[in-house]
Amino acid sequence: MPQPTRCFVNDARSGEGWPPPSGGISSTPIDLHRRLPGYAPTPLHRLPDLAAELGVGDLWVKDESSRLGLPAFKMLGASWASYRSLVERLGHEPEWSTIEELSAALDPIRPITLCSATDGNHGRAVARTARLLGLSARIFVPSGTAEARIAAIESEGATVGVVDGTYDDAVAHSAEVAAADPDGRTLVVSDTSWEGYQLVPRWVVEGYTTVFDEIDEAVTAAGAATPDVVVIQIGVGALAAAAVARYGDDARDGRVKLLGVEPVSADCMLASVAAGHPVEVPGPHDSIMAGLNCGAPSLLAYPAVSGSFAAFVGIDDEWAVGAMRDLDRFGIEAGETGGAGLGGVRAALADCPAVVEALRLGPDASVLLICTEGATDPAFFEKVVGHPPRNPVA
Repeated sequence: MPQPTRCFVNDARSGEGWPPPSGGISSTPIDLHRRLPGYAPTPLHRLPDLAAELGVGDLWVKDESSRLGLPAFKMLGASWASYRSLVERLGHEPEWSTIEELSAALDPIRPITLCSATDGNHGRAVARTARLLGLSARIFVPSGTAEARIAAIESEGATVGVVDGTYDDAVAHSAEVAAADPDGRTLVVSDTSWEGYQLVPRWVVEGYTTVFDEIDEAVTAAGAATPDVVVIQIGVGALAAAAVARYGDDARDGRVKLLGVEPVSADCMLASVAAGHPVEVPGPHDSIMAGLNCGAPSLLAYPAVSGSFAAFVGIDDEWAVGAMRDLDRFGIEAGETGGAGLGGVRAALADCPAVVEALRLGPDASVLLICTEGATDPAFFEKVVGHPPRNPVA
């Protein structure tokens, strides 16, 4: 039986925003990304027919199904956080133009292993970054992770360990492994934070701001205004915090409404904001929206998200499945997590009148969605939409 949608309007927003960039080096995230092999801005689609179906005025979809050679946006955060961590270890920012020059500049601090926990996309991005730089990678995944996602991480040359437990158990294990390295040459590159571990996840968030830099450029080029409603999938909250970094001032002034979407079985940010403090949602976290199966929000992201997001919805898997089919009709190949944003809008329109009212989600609204991943599990994608991925990303 489908689980009912959980709806929450955040009337008690504190107004707390995201802090300014951490600084310390001359490069910005988009400077780094433009120097990585295969960089190009991802498409921003305008879908008037789907907007009409939803009953909204305009609909934009930022398509992150292929980003820097991987089927998700995660490379943006993983590469920037890894870069900042390695520069900190090196003691200065080297001069470089190509990835080969950057790799050579890291020779004084080798050997280094990049380590992380993941439900799939972030870990593969960390592993890809390690491979590009000639470093080792150890990635830990929770039990039940799809074999296709494990194989994809291993294809980057990483060692993958399966942890008996949830994503949060895998996070704890990755920290323990790094702490046990007697030479201190294992660097954890995590997109979630915990007590005493805040700087690297902050860099991950900063890396994601490239998505919004590109959106701004594309919307301006189209002669359009900033969208009224921005919909963000939330796992631990890193992408949501990046949305606050871009839209927070407008959100706190009411010019932009931020909507968070989570699996109803792992809606840790919704539960935390409703409680007024971070809480843990017990497992099992077994949604098909694998990248969102998180039981606890990032302690770093929580203040900004709770201070700026107008509303949250926790959705059943069926909403994500329907969204995958919807987006496929318009040529966008979304994985389960990638479709969750659209699924959240449909669920809100069907089940959450208070959320619809709070967002002013109607015929005058311009809505921005982010398809955060492509067909990361090709077999399941084909089962859902009825054909294999037309544009598979290796």
